[in-house]
Amino acid sequence: MTTVVELDIPADRLGFARTFDRLPAFEFQIAGMIGDSPPLVRASGADRRTVHRTLETDPSVDLIASLTDERRRGSDRADVDGDQWLFRLEFGDGVKLFQEIVTDNDGAILTARGGDDSWSLQLLFHDRETVSACHDRFEQYEFGVEITRVTGIDDLDRARTPLTETQYETISAAHEHGYFTVPREITLEELASELGISHQALSERLRRSHAALISAELSEGVTRPKIDP
Repeated sequence: MTTVVELDIPADRLGFARTFDRLPAFEFQIAGMIGDSPPLVRASGADRRTVHRTLETDPSVDLIASLTDERRRGSDRADVDGDQWLFRLEFGDGVKLFQEIVTDNDGAILTARGGDDSWSLQLLFHDRETVSACHDRFEQYEFGVEITRVTGIDDLDRARTPLTETQYETISAAHEHGYFTVPREITLEELASELGISHQALSERLRRSHAALISAELSEGVTRPKIDP
């Protein structure tokens, strides 16, 4: 059974420890962590310049771009979402190792956010056995993981995911068949054949799934769509 695991990890094992030290009110949300692309991170806790300077001096991340700057050059006013600033960040070895462990166990990081010197993450796995194997690796590398919730696909409404059940199952199948690995182990056409749907239908499901995850992370609330495409 597909399983969602929610867990907390101290910031000094993943990233942002120095930022939390310098900005105690610092909070962040990450808009999906699929593949190797540097993710979008929405941060708050101070004005834009202060957050920008603090991230620049944090050894656990490389600040690639301040996207709020691009929209509002020369402005320190908070954006319309309430004192939140959008950055593209490259994370260091802690996050990269964590992602590698999750991926090696056929898992995926659905959401990541944090505050008060801690990360809270939501992971997707194909079965309870891979969850156990992944947890053993976390302990091996001393991530200090605290599991707060484990739910199955039958508990989708309680799993706090913005995905519909069809989208959820599609992303699960994509990970199971290696579609998100680098290099890919299956093509879009082959995956569509496995699922018994058209290439176009699969492409649309994946696009909407990614959009739903990103939109959920860039907003305060998470609401599942009523239409199941």
